[in-house]
Amino acid sequence: MNQTKAEEFRQLLQEQLEALLRDAGKTVSDMTDEKTNFPDPTDRASLESDRNFELRIRDRERKLIMKIREALARIDEEEFGLCESCGEEIGEARLRARPVTTYCIECKTEQERQEKIG
Repeated sequence: MNQTKAEEFRQLLQEQLEALLRDAGKTVSDMTDEKTNFPDPTDRASLESDRNFELRIRDRERKLIMKIREALARIDEEEFGLCESCGEEIGEARLRARPVTTYCIECKTEQERQEKIG
């Protein structure tokens, strides 16, 4: 991958990372600032359910943050855009759709097929 494309993907990944970190910070401050007292158990249960759902989303985002940081490290090491399995270049369309991917579409398809079998 040429340097211009790599920098383009670095910028895209940095923007995603910053947005995720902002959302995580907002969630933490919202949950710690909220001093709402719900005398009605149904309202309290609804709030707890919403919080639980939001925490599950944030956990998924935490995992994505780790993948973004790994992708940025691969850019630094000039390994970004190379399939971990076959070593071939990952198509630009796939990288645009999922910039944290580490497999080309063929290897990922095969991996998923093997998971279904096993």
